[in-house]
Amino acid sequence: MLLTDLDTRAADCTVHAVLQAVALRQPQADLLFTEDVTAAQYGIAPGTVSYGQALATVAQWRQAYQAAGYGHGHRVGLLLDNRPDFLYHWWALNALGVSVVPIHSDMRSAELQYLIDHSEIVLAVVLPNRVADVSQAAQAVASDAAVWAHGSDAPLPPAARLAPSASQAPGRDSECALLYTSGTTGRPKGCRLLNGYFLAAGQWYADLGGACVMRSAQERVITPLPLNHMNAMAFSTMVVLLTGGCLVQLDRFHPQTWWQSVAQSRATVVHYLGVMPAMLLSAPAQPSDRAHAVRFGFGAGVDQRNHAPFEARFGFPLVEAWAMTETGAAACVMANDEPRHVGTRCFGKPPPEMAYCLVDDQGVEVGVGVPGELWVRAQGPNPRQDFFAGYLKDAQATDEAWAGGWFHTGDLVQRDAKGLLYFVDRKKNVIRRSGENISAVEVESVLAQHPAVKACAIAATPDAVRGDEVLACVVTREALPAAQRAALAQDLVRHCLDQLAYYKAPGYVAFVDALPVTLSQKVQRGQLRDVARELPGQAHCIDVRALKKRQA
Repeated sequence: MLLTDLDTRAADCTVHAVLQAVALRQPQADLLFTEDVTAAQYGIAPGTVSYGQALATVAQWRQAYQAAGYGHGHRVGLLLDNRPDFLYHWWALNALGVSVVPIHSDMRSAELQYLIDHSEIVLAVVLPNRVADVSQAAQAVASDAAVWAHGSDAPLPPAARLAPSASQAPGRDSECALLYTSGTTGRPKGCRLLNGYFLAAGQWYADLGGACVMRSAQERVITPLPLNHMNAMAFSTMVVLLTGGCLVQLDRFHPQTWWQSVAQSRATVVHYLGVMPAMLLSAPAQPSDRAHAVRFGFGAGVDQRNHAPFEARFGFPLVEAWAMTETGAAACVMANDEPRHVGTRCFGKPPPEMAYCLVDDQGVEVGVGVPGELWVRAQGPNPRQDFFAGYLKDAQATDEAWAGGWFHTGDLVQRDAKGLLYFVDRKKNVIRRSGENISAVEVESVLAQHPAVKACAIAATPDAVRGDEVLACVVTREALPAAQRAALAQDLVRHCLDQLAYYKAPGYVAFVDALPVTLSQKVQRGQLRDVARELPGQAHCIDVRALKKRQA
């Protein structure tokens, strides 16, 4: 239920306008809560920030950015993890019409160079321990982007370029954020997301009903998901703003202290990924398992075997949803109405404002119970209403994604006779590990740079905890004795860790004589995927998952 009368469909509405309207209405209410675990991880004070306090902080940053020449049409990168500061800077920049580009803290040189160059950010606001990395990456691609250490005494550096749309006031159709998502081929794509995308996400969530009723000025939403993803940035943050609730943004998911954080924050709504229920169920049952105020969980990907046991043990429903960065809430489906068909991969029935079809490889609609690729669009005259505004600098990819007037999701889905949808598998060549989308091609491009690698291909292999794990099939330039496999596998992974976020590095390295290829010498992805499922445990497949650790 919305707290504000602000018209989120109005042309001049922005994310900042929502914050301001609600803050003026309830300045003393809790907007942000940082519990002890996250506070300790970040070295910040635990406790509550009110709407009025947040608005005052945002106003100070807005003034500083404006004085330094940042304005409508600029992009600014934010490498601030899940700290409250990320939100303050986002909202301050949004007030000026500046789009933010979240930078994942696990990114390394190759990824930083690509993001800085491709996004054309004019400034990067960065944690002090990453200033050197980001500065070197900017220099490597000859970017004029300034790099500013957050928390330093130095003033914000002046904008190196004039704001492209400085003469126009920001509004619903202004770019709010540029989020990068892995594609099926090539580099990650930059999804341009407008203010309308974020406003629609919050409105959709607030209006859900069923098992997911959002009570005005009462909900406390706890999420460990990263603010560089649309779930945390668009759904949990925006529903909190529009309903006047409180956001409990964790640094990340800590299984051992999860329930402590839930209890301390008095959370009423949980955001989850499929890996979380599995980890929480693995702990011994406790009398305190239901000592919480959680009403429901919003998420996706819970293992079918864990769904019912989790709900029975912890006493609240895990409500499964489907969406993509590209679709936002414009084509979001959620199993919030009964029956939810727990443990079946059911994610509900599409809402009336969303059109969809399930098609085979020839684009012909399939019948009930037959898996087909999910195509979606908005009902009405504008099929792209509140979807992403396109892939930055890639009109061809945007047009291909929207071929025939439908957005092609790449997900295989089937429906039952009552119109409920069930997730089957991913058609795209994307690996999803613990909620992170990983482009196989991106990892291959780094792995292929190693002098010992003649050819390589990346695929997903099942992982009981993380959903997928990254598996590399490698053909070496010279014959490799069995005794040397483990050492080379570890060297290959360290090579990837120097260039990529830790979660993208291979968890398994299989040394093979040849890759499955087509007649045109392209990797046969379908065959590779089948092979990858069976490789772990074989002598020539080395388990290197122990090397994949978050870097400080």
